[in-house]
Amino acid sequence: MIHQLRNSVLLLALLFAVSMAPVHAADVDTLKNQIEDRAKKIQELEKEIAQYENELVGISAAKRTLQGTINELDISRKKLATDIQLTENRISATSQQINELSSEIADKQRRIDLNSEAVAEALRNLDEMESQSLVAAILSNHDLNAFWSDLDTLQQLQVVLRDEVKSLSQLKEQLEDVKVTNERKQRELSGFREELSGQKSVLDVTRTQQNQLLAQTKNTESTYQSILEEKRAAHEQFENELADLEAQLQIAIDPSAIPAVGEGVLNWPFEDSYMLRCPSYEKALGNIFCLTQYFGNTPFATANAQIYSGRGHNGVDFRAPIGTKITSALSGTVVGTGNTDLQKGCYSYGKWALIRHNNGLSTLYAHLSHIAVVEGQVIKTGDLVGYSGNTGYSTGPHLHFGVYASQGVQVVQFTKSINCKNVYVPIAPQDAYLNPLSFL
Repeated sequence: MIHQLRNSVLLLALLFAVSMAPVHAADVDTLKNQIEDRAKKIQELEKEIAQYENELVGISAAKRTLQGTINELDISRKKLATDIQLTENRISATSQQINELSSEIADKQRRIDLNSEAVAEALRNLDEMESQSLVAAILSNHDLNAFWSDLDTLQQLQVVLRDEVKSLSQLKEQLEDVKVTNERKQRELSGFREELSGQKSVLDVTRTQQNQLLAQTKNTESTYQSILEEKRAAHEQFENELADLEAQLQIAIDPSAIPAVGEGVLNWPFEDSYMLRCPSYEKALGNIFCLTQYFGNTPFATANAQIYSGRGHNGVDFRAPIGTKITSALSGTVVGTGNTDLQKGCYSYGKWALIRHNNGLSTLYAHLSHIAVVEGQVIKTGDLVGYSGNTGYSTGPHLHFGVYASQGVQVVQFTKSINCKNVYVPIAPQDAYLNPLSFL
């Protein structure tokens, strides 16, 4: 029996040493090097995208001309192509991280299996040893020194077992942590693949826009300016019709049903990485938040009162090059999406999405180039809503971000409109429109 106990001690010590050494160390090192190389490539692509964004800021600040618009579309396509490369690299990097995590999971499981087997064998031997009475153990040993040696071995085994069980418990905790990380990376990978699909769609949109622009204008500036004027007139008509419709709405807004004004009630509708670059455009835009037009009777709204029917701007506009990721300002449910461009001559929100949140507010994301959500979808804060664009009535690529008291906003078919009778749009009484900057 004592021989078996000594073997158990040796076996546990040996397996403990073996289990501490990861398998396929060379493969793990190779994966780590590949991940580091991919991270460097991602940084290079991010710098390239930032350079394109700087060029687009300069173009958007200038007067709208045909050549300027064509240049803007050219640079936008280059930026989008780089966005796609960036996402593809992120997909590869995440796949490599998942492979590394899978290898780590297999390694930890192997170590757990080895340790569990050794502990089980030692426990069986220990149980047999302890089942003997003290008197029987003494009588079975002809040599008293051998008996005390047996007791010492038993104590050694108990110590090793205690350490081994503790190590086993730690390994299991580590395995669970790695599995959680692996599941998160799998979700990230799925998200990146969805982004890639959306970005390719946006790239196709910019190609179509440029081809349509050249076909419509026959590459002449005067024709381009005439088209812009037609759009302004059609948008003015839409705004007047919308104002008349919303004036008829009799919806009482309960102030207690919306949150108190305060910073951080809503998140900015962009990724943090984008908002961190906004201060670099302060000289061109006059603010550090990428804002190009504020809420209410702004200078632009006042100078073009006919465009907003004298009611002022009903949201805020953010400078956002085509293909910029637009994210949900808060968790909630998508209550509607639409595309006013589906009806020729309807110059309004273009592609839009409306999200109802649980705090009494709803948010609108308009002029998108691609919508990444569907009606009824439940989303979390920061989830992808779509990509910025230049759809609808827009003087350049941007995001129109609107905030409503949820009680007052509804999505309806604009049947009384002349040019927009077949499309759906969000409408609300005047007092349901809220200043987004009061909650961001």
